[in-house]
Amino acid sequence: RLLSSEDIHLCLYSICDNDSFLNSNRVPIDKVIGYLQHFFSPSKIEDGYSLSIVSGQDGSRLSHSHERQFYFALQSLTLWRDIIDDMFRLWAMAEEDLLSESITYSLKDTGQGMQRVQQSPLTYKSMQRILSRVQGKVNQWIGSNVIHLGDHNVPNALTFIDKYTQVPRILSPIVTCLENLERICEEDDGVNTFIETGFGGVEQVKKDILYDFFKSAFDGSGADNFYDAGSCIDGRLTSAWNWCSQLPDKPFYCVFKLTGFTGFDGEFK
Repeated sequence: RLLSSEDIHLCLYSICDNDSFLNSNRVPIDKVIGYLQHFFSPSKIEDGYSLSIVSGQDGSRLSHSHERQFYFALQSLTLWRDIIDDMFRLWAMAEEDLLSESITYSLKDTGQGMQRVQQSPLTYKSMQRILSRVQGKVNQWIGSNVIHLGDHNVPNALTFIDKYTQVPRILSPIVTCLENLERICEEDDGVNTFIETGFGGVEQVKKDILYDFFKSAFDGSGADNFYDAGSCIDGRLTSAWNWCSQLPDKPFYCVFKLTGFTGFDGEFK
């Protein structure tokens, strides 16, 4: 049938909404992927900047060589980017699963309070397709491909959607810190002197922040067993959140504060 002018406007507004969503949510992931590839190489290890991790050391639950950790971080970020790309469709599938008349839910104590635990077949199948697509982009898949959905880790489709909308909340403050750092050092000689004497300069502190992030935010930490954390699809995000909770104890936390950081749920001033 012919579309009315209102229908066309609605379609155009929806396209604009999607573009706006991708700009604010996917761009930070693209930038962090760019940082990984710019500051680090899988085949070359700079002195003091090996991304290798060993299970049991510094909270890590995984053991990876430098090269393996590089690709583990890269494929995790690539997966998050593809999930954000497909978020509108995932949200539609999540709504169908939540409102399904054929799939019942049960209230259970998941360890995080009483939750509505419900199988979500449409969301799960969509996620499987995304994972399969990402696995086709990389030479070798590192870690587990288990997708938690409908269990005590991710009780239902709404919790699943909510978890992955947190990705830009994790990455945006890091990107904003690194981008603002250059600006404030150019504008304030005192800050520039502090960064030079305390951290070796702007590029050095950037690399130090990213080194810590790529090494510690993808180490399987954040839970007390491999089922809840580790290298599974859901566990990769758990480790990243764990890194966020430890940021105030990092030696470069003052750099985040200098650039306007107020929290991962707040805004930069």
